[in-house]
Amino acid sequence: MTITHVKEDRSLRTPTVLLGYQSRWQEDDAKVKVCEKSRRIGMSWDEASEDALLAASRSGMDVFYIGYNKDMAQEFISDCADWAKFYSKAAGEIEEYIFKDEDKDIITFRIRFASGHKIVALSSRPSNLRGMQGKVVIDEAAFHDDLKELLKAALALLMWGGRVVIISTHDGDENPFNDLVKEIRAGKKPYSLHRIDFDDALEDGLYKRICLRLGQDWSQGAQDKWRDETVDLYGDGADEELFCIPSQGGGAFLPIAMLEACQDETIPIVRLTCAADFVDKPKRIREAETKEWCRENLDELLEAMPENYPTYFGEDFGRSGDLSVVWPVQEQPGLKFKPPFVVEERNVPFEQQKQILFYICDRLPRFRGGALDARGNGEYLAEVARQEYGPTRITEVKLSQEWYRENMPRFKSAFEDKETFIPKDGDTLDDHRAVKMIKGIAKVPDTGRTKGRDGQQRHGDSAIAHALAVFATREFKGSGEVEYKTTVKRRFATKGAW
Repeated sequence: MTITHVKEDRSLRTPTVLLGYQSRWQEDDAKVKVCEKSRRIGMSWDEASEDALLAASRSGMDVFYIGYNKDMAQEFISDCADWAKFYSKAAGEIEEYIFKDEDKDIITFRIRFASGHKIVALSSRPSNLRGMQGKVVIDEAAFHDDLKELLKAALALLMWGGRVVIISTHDGDENPFNDLVKEIRAGKKPYSLHRIDFDDALEDGLYKRICLRLGQDWSQGAQDKWRDETVDLYGDGADEELFCIPSQGGGAFLPIAMLEACQDETIPIVRLTCAADFVDKPKRIREAETKEWCRENLDELLEAMPENYPTYFGEDFGRSGDLSVVWPVQEQPGLKFKPPFVVEERNVPFEQQKQILFYICDRLPRFRGGALDARGNGEYLAEVARQEYGPTRITEVKLSQEWYRENMPRFKSAFEDKETFIPKDGDTLDDHRAVKMIKGIAKVPDTGRTKGRDGQQRHGDSAIAHALAVFATREFKGSGEVEYKTTVKRRFATKGAW
């Protein structure tokens, strides 16, 4: 809900009062917004500044604050009162009053404003929100006894223009708050998500603000020392308390039962292993032999693909040691995506990898786009593919922590909803099982190498190619397509999907 009067009032605020991440939080007008955060970075204080202005505005609304203990409630209400004075808004004194919480009386806090609105602290019993209307703030959500039911009650207030805000540090990988965050990242919840860890807050000036408050001089050296001391203070809990990484992680990200439910024995894997001396052969011989391999191994599979459904691909790059894997997918009825085949390449020279990829892309019906691993040597293939097919159809992906954090929940969701499929193959299954939760992020560990059925090294290669393919289906949904006409009659072209 957008409240024009509130935005007008905000223009009177001293620009330097809020830090960058606090301002971005307030600028977000989403009906439901969620913040996973480090401890002690001032998000509750920031929320109080917004809520005092909201309740003080005649076009605003009531605010219901739900912390998990009385001290939190008292501090938040006190902050709201301080902000009201800062804004010079008419507000009554903080009231202690008795709130009937079913079978017992709860002492809580309230501020009434001249606007007719109020800010009230409530306990976390879901039934307390019945009959209420306004904005609900759930603070340190991970620590509430029944967050799921509390959220259900809070979301009911949206029907009449309310808003819901959820702020918390993490409290374990299996906590309902972490489940909510993962659902948002997977695209299952249409909520706004903010992530602010300790380093994000420092970058936006947290320590400078602390120095200002304490009357101390700031320096980069002093900040670095303070950061290290703070991290050391939290010890083993620093990842969770300061860096938004839920504890108790480390297990397999994709359960084997879920993977087996998405196996399809009709998906072939086409494998090419080049001899060590192949790279030294003359260019014309390498190109001719590779073209002949493509014709013998790929033409029939490409010709069998229906012409009326869009296609995409993901590619994980490897040159020596690890595999290169090309994972094309084609849309199916019901917005499912199935690989017509998977290509695994071992010890294939750079130019021949380009040749194979272009051979496939040139023949994919209604080709919309692909995502390529652009780390290290993979940057070359990603760049030439972009040059060949254009930036509107090719995205070069640097597989960073942030990319994994944002996209792997969506990858898992595709399995959960049976929207994606894998070949019925032991090595492919092992690759997908190699994806682990590492400090709250799903990825293949740097040391997570396995031995394939051929005795050669693997590093979760097909899983990464698959994840990139799923990413491509979302990244290029609704984009333009490469058109081509084959000179070979396409079998099954009139049949639709497989």
